[in-house]
Amino acid sequence: MNKKFSVLIKKKISKFNKVIKIPPDKGLSLRSLLLASQCIGKSKIKNLLESDDVLICMKALKTLGVKIIKSNNVYIVHGNGLNSFKVKKRITKIFVGNSATTARLLMGLLSTHSGKFYLYGDSSINKRDMSRVIKPLEKVGCFFYPKGKSTLPLTIEGTSMPLAQQHIENRGSAQVKSLILLSALSTPGITTIKENKISRNHSEIFLKKIKADIKVKKLKRRNLISLKGQKDLHGFDYTVSADPSSGAFLIALTLLIPYSKLVIHNVLCNPTRAGFIKILKKMNANIKVKNLKYVSGEPVGSIIVKSSTLRAINCSKRLVPSLIDEFPILFVISALTEGVSKFEDISELTTKESNRILEMKKILTQIGINCHSTKSSMFIQGKKNIDIKNNLITVNTKLDHRICMSSVILSLVTGIKIKVKNFETVNTSFPGFVSLIRSMGGEVEIKK
Repeated sequence: MNKKFSVLIKKKISKFNKVIKIPPDKGLSLRSLLLASQCIGKSKIKNLLESDDVLICMKALKTLGVKIIKSNNVYIVHGNGLNSFKVKKRITKIFVGNSATTARLLMGLLSTHSGKFYLYGDSSINKRDMSRVIKPLEKVGCFFYPKGKSTLPLTIEGTSMPLAQQHIENRGSAQVKSLILLSALSTPGITTIKENKISRNHSEIFLKKIKADIKVKKLKRRNLISLKGQKDLHGFDYTVSADPSSGAFLIALTLLIPYSKLVIHNVLCNPTRAGFIKILKKMNANIKVKNLKYVSGEPVGSIIVKSSTLRAINCSKRLVPSLIDEFPILFVISALTEGVSKFEDISELTTKESNRILEMKKILTQIGINCHSTKSSMFIQGKKNIDIKNNLITVNTKLDHRICMSSVILSLVTGIKIKVKNFETVNTSFPGFVSLIRSMGGEVEIKK
């Protein structure tokens, strides 16, 4: 993580008409590295996100003996096949930083690798629940120490005799589904996942691309996923497209600043990530997706946004898994839209880098927005005209990058003075965020 710093925003941004480039997708960047480590031969990854989370994942893989080099802006991963990590010590220590995706998916790979691995992270991730990892992987046959502990630091002891199992996924968690699939790659027999709450399907698409023996049977409102393990996988070429979750902050800014327009090219447009755009359209947003094509198995397109007069929304529970990362900025949009917006079945927000329901409620309440929340819901009484006072609002972000960026957008739209602490955490997903905002005309001061 970079040195700590805060940002201060004191005035509204003016109207703009811009074509911008946003960072590559973090989830796909992490998956490309992790899967490449299990393939035989060289994998070439273009447009890899060079954020803190991804660089820490890369360092973790190097700790496990994976050779990764950068040549002409392409990352080349030298894989040696399934279960090919090289362990030199009795217990291998692995730092995962702030990245829950790295921690959880890596545990999936380590669950079938003989040896003990001690995983630890920063103060934020060390508070996050890992029981969702422990239960399915213990079922496969690995062990976790200390017994009964459900947060990092943890030691995982992999098994050399993993057992194919039937798993049920009720959370709508792509991370849980993915770590089971990564464990299944080295497990003899057929592992199945009954996905009762459909979530992001990047891992399934990726595994199909590299010719893993995976099948997805679509049922009514659920999926049945099966993977036959111990099939050799071979090196691949992969291009990471732009991250729609990062784009959400700039889309929100455009919608809320009158007479503004924004174009973002080469954005990942996977349907399981399209909940944010779907709900914005229901709110009367002028947003379009054009020039759709497929890149590395994923749909990619251009997003065109124009400022819009929005209306309040009752968010469908079925959309929740497909916009889980966009809720903080969606709460900002709802707070500045006339009427009551309702969000239910969102308990997963309490398990992120921070309790995002509670933290966003604290921020919105300070600017005079009436919010009612529970552990699984948020009701926001939005209004267009916010009383701008001279008081400075300070946001303590709990090392949550999405709370940081949502706070900046809130200030740029309303003109309310906001100081956001620990803004360095934004580098986990969106390095260059401040520079991009400045290029669009926003004034952001950095305070050491």
